[in-house]
Amino acid sequence: MNTNWMKVFVAALFEVFWVIGLKHADSFLTWGGTIISIIISFYVLIMAGRSLPVGTVYAVFVGLGTAGTVISEILFFGEPFKIMKVLFILLLLAGVIGLKIVTKDPAAEGAGS
Repeated sequence: MNTNWMKVFVAALFEVFWVIGLKHADSFLTWGGTIISIIISFYVLIMAGRSLPVGTVYAVFVGLGTAGTVISEILFFGEPFKIMKVLFILLLLAGVIGLKIVTKDPAAEGAGS
């Protein structure tokens, strides 16, 4: 896997942290962690977007962040488990994986020349 795609996954992970932080932060320390997560998330996303198609990067970022947030809420915060919710998350992830598969990496195209 390309390091730029790894950056997108890291940015999505930090997106999950800051979205959860927006809902559950209640002290200076947790708000500080939320703000730091926002900064890291968007910085890494912007770095990945410099080398990859921005539309695809953003779609993958939002899809992974949404799926991660919903799964985290179910696992850690007592959100009720609903099979339809899980099926739609799987559908969302299938779309994200599909976008990644069909997106050509500009660096890989020039590597064989």
